[in-house]
Amino acid sequence: MSIQENRLLIDQFYTAFAQKNAEAMNACYAKQAVFEDPAFGRLNDSEITSMWSMLIERGGKDLIVTHKILDVTNGKAKAQWTAVYPFSKTQRMVHNKITAEFIIEEGKIVYHKDRFNMWKWCSMALGLPGMLLGWSGFMKNKVRKTALSSLHKYMQK
Repeated sequence: MSIQENRLLIDQFYTAFAQKNAEAMNACYAKQAVFEDPAFGRLNDSEITSMWSMLIERGGKDLIVTHKILDVTNGKAKAQWTAVYPFSKTQRMVHNKITAEFIIEEGKIVYHKDRFNMWKWCSMALGLPGMLLGWSGFMKNKVRKTALSSLHKYMQK
């Protein structure tokens, strides 16, 4: 795949996200794709597709996603994206700034890693408890455990 085709793939992915189209987002991934981020940890292909569907559903009409592609090569891409949404458990507004790295093979995303500041996210989503404990391994593990539990319940629907 060319650099231009890889750029188009990443743009299609985030445009679909902004349009709340999980099906179009998931079509950008290869069958055996892997996703990683601080909240969910490492996810496989079926978990990835369910995660995006769940996040879009829970973000509802208030979810706003913007993106900027930072770098694209033959097999890799890097983007910066922002998600603004009310956190479902507290209804507190979150303005999360994320850096994403992708590995692309044969026109599909095979690896996707999102990085963001977990302490800042906890502070926005959870308020004072997140501000005080968001840096700790305890809070990070609690967030991950809760996120995975929510995802697996969502997948059973």
